[in-house]
Amino acid sequence: MTNMQPIPNDPVLVAIDVAKARNEVLIEAANHQRRRRLTVLNNRTEHDRFVGTLAGYIRPVICAFEATGNYHRPLAWRLIEAGFEARLVSSMALARTREALHNGWDKNDPKDAQVILHMLRIGATQRYYDPLVAGINDVQELSKTHEAISRAKTEIQHRILTHYLPLYFPEIDRFRGNSRSDWFFAFLEQFPTPASITTLSKEAFVEAAWSVVGRKVSKERLLTDIYETAKASIGLPLAPDAPAIRMFRMVIAEARSLIRQRGEIEVMAGELLGDSADFRLLRRIPGIGPINALTILAETGDLRRFSHHRQFLKFCGLDLATMQSGVFRSQTKLSKYGNGRLRRTLWLAGQVAIRQRDNSFRDKFERYIARDRDNPDLKRKALTAITAKMARVVHAVIKSGSDYRPFIEGPAPGGRTSLSRSREGASATL
Repeated sequence: MTNMQPIPNDPVLVAIDVAKARNEVLIEAANHQRRRRLTVLNNRTEHDRFVGTLAGYIRPVICAFEATGNYHRPLAWRLIEAGFEARLVSSMALARTREALHNGWDKNDPKDAQVILHMLRIGATQRYYDPLVAGINDVQELSKTHEAISRAKTEIQHRILTHYLPLYFPEIDRFRGNSRSDWFFAFLEQFPTPASITTLSKEAFVEAAWSVVGRKVSKERLLTDIYETAKASIGLPLAPDAPAIRMFRMVIAEARSLIRQRGEIEVMAGELLGDSADFRLLRRIPGIGPINALTILAETGDLRRFSHHRQFLKFCGLDLATMQSGVFRSQTKLSKYGNGRLRRTLWLAGQVAIRQRDNSFRDKFERYIARDRDNPDLKRKALTAITAKMARVVHAVIKSGSDYRPFIEGPAPGGRTSLSRSREGASATL
């Protein structure tokens, strides 16, 4: 994937400034002499008319646009379906080019169309990768919906832990376990206050809560401990049917619903990608579980379109950048101009990988921090290096189609390593 895309001979160049309701279009037929300005509304009739206008030129058509929310997706898919080439313009590059061409920061839709046309003419565009054409639209929707539900679940869980429990049952927090478990919220939904527990005898409470807490080791001892804790609670003395407790139960029910929805998405993702060879290859890399693999495939599509791992690193925003002017030279650091969700996923996968045993990520991390294990800045740099290594491994594994191996092949008998074996081992561990 390159930033500069060549322009074929004698094409029709189409610049589109995308908006929610209408799109400003500027068409250049040939040799900068004929320009045609159109306003295309976002409805089926206008899209069909626009496609018919472009088809009437009977020449190659190249359309360029800036990604604008999701408003560009229907029109871009329609253009690609009609056989036209679609290219993407970087938002930052568009803003900088507009300032340079017009010597000002003010903007409007017709002006943006002119700037997009200029960038298309000089080849400063990117290849547009349409998810629906590439067959990853469903994967993307699963991934984004899973993230939205996970964030909502985390937010509502924090609300329960920082607002409701300190008011009504502060001591119960110590029994909370894995955040993915539903039993804790199921228990709170039935027994939201200490009074809802202590109104029963210990034997009656154990019997009533036996099926609520799920399959627990030493379940009777756990329930007995909860009962004794409720007797000594400092929570506010509200009746179980008070309006405030009804609100508490409503929030708990919402948290349980989000947990259930997240589980359904994970099952659906497994069914959708179960036969995917790329999904299976990613799952074998340390630190990459089903959701991380889903996110990587959703955000990158076909990793083979990146001919070199440096292109993939740049796509992730893990490439190095340095600001320089005259004798001034800034510190080299990550650009962070790429895909934020992908970069965060690789970061989280790297943190999980260094906590596992016998893999090259942990080995690299340990070697990186060996000279000063208590230095937080060194640990941060080591985690960044692990994130970049994770991106390189993901690219190498998918592109080569070979399973991840934790370390490079050792020396062959006789003390030497054959070049082919060395390359074979290194391809998945770079």
